[in-house]
Formats: sequence, structure tokens, C-alpha cells
Amino acid sequence: MTFPQNLSERSWERIGTNLRELTNSSAWWLGDWLIFGEAAYGWRRYREAVERTGLDYQTLRNYAWVARRFEHRRRRESLSFAHHAEVTRLSPAEQDYWLRKAEQQKWSRNELRRAVRASLAEQSEQSEQAGIPPSGDGAGKREAPRPAERPDSADEPAPQVTTLTIELSAGQLDFYSKVAAAHGLPVDKWVTQVLDAADRRTA
Repeated sequence: MTFPQNLSERSWERIGTNLRELTNSSAWWLGDWLIFGEAAYGWRRYREAVERTGLDYQTLRNYAWVARRFEHRRRRESLSFAHHAEVTRLSPAEQDYWLRKAEQQKWSRNELRRAVRASLAEQSEQSEQAGIPPSGDGAGKREAPRPAERPDSADEPAPQVTTLTIELSAGQLDFYSKVAAAHGLPVDKWVTQVLDAADRRTA
């Protein structure tokens, strides 16, 4: 891109704003384009997408990941694609809350990230203080929470409790966490639902 020497500062600023809008829109467009291609032609279209766009596979997957979690009516024009990407792991209600707050406070993407992380850290601290055990040790292991123990009674035997520990690679944990977040669930509860559904299918 070349510019005339006599370009005014206001024109230069306006061009920057337009370029920003174009960059933001192109991420949504690519995400929507990929979702359509995947639905119409299957996963093999990602190979075509990489060749056609010159973008790497993970970048394209990220675009589609965000676009899939925000249908058009929930996308906020005053916020960037990156703002939306920051909250994709949250439930839809939480996504809307944080995006609305970012819009009202005119937060940058980084300011939104800091606010969300601070809130999650505070929630985690409150859970620990309340005696609620963490869902994982941060090293790729997630333990299903133990049901509350009930006192033994003569009429009802005490339930047997089994703790299941699943070891995952960092990539697997990240993927499953995203899938669980899309269902508005922590990963341990989502895994329990998947196992219950599998049990019903094989019964």
C-alpha cells in the first residue's frame, strides 16, 4: 500500500480505522466460510482452505471455532473478533455478560482478558475457601468429584464411590475443555454426561 505525500493526518487515521474493520470482518468471514465448507463438503475442505488462503491449519480452526460459538445475532460490531475469542470457553450467558461489559467499559482485548482471568481466579479462590475441591491439578488430570457421603442407615446401604482419574495430553485437555465450555459445563461434568450417554446407548 502506498500513500500520497500530501495525505492528511485525518485521512491517515480514517484509513487505519477502515483497515481495522476489514481485518476484524475478514476473521468472521473466514470462520463462516469454513463452517459452511465443513458442513457442505466435510473436514477435507480444511486442506483446500489452507491452500486457498495461505493461512495455517490452526489459525483457520481458531477462526471457525470462534465463529461457530457466536451466531450472527450475538456478535457485537463494536468489539473485535479477538474480544469474542477471549470468551469462547465460557457459557453463552457468561460470554454475553463479559462482552457487554467490555462494550460498556470500552475495554481492549487485553483488558477483557485480564478482567476474565481475575474473575475466574477469584471464583477458584472462593471455591477453595468453601472447601470445594478443584476439578483438576493443572497437569492434565481431571478427577470426577466424589458424591457427598451420607450417613449409613439400616434401610439404605452406603453407596459405593469410585474415583476415575483420566490422564490427558495438554492438547486433549484443551480440546475437551473447549467442547465442554460450548455446552456450558466444566470438563468433569461434561465427561460424566458423555459416559452416561454411552452407557445408555450400549444398554
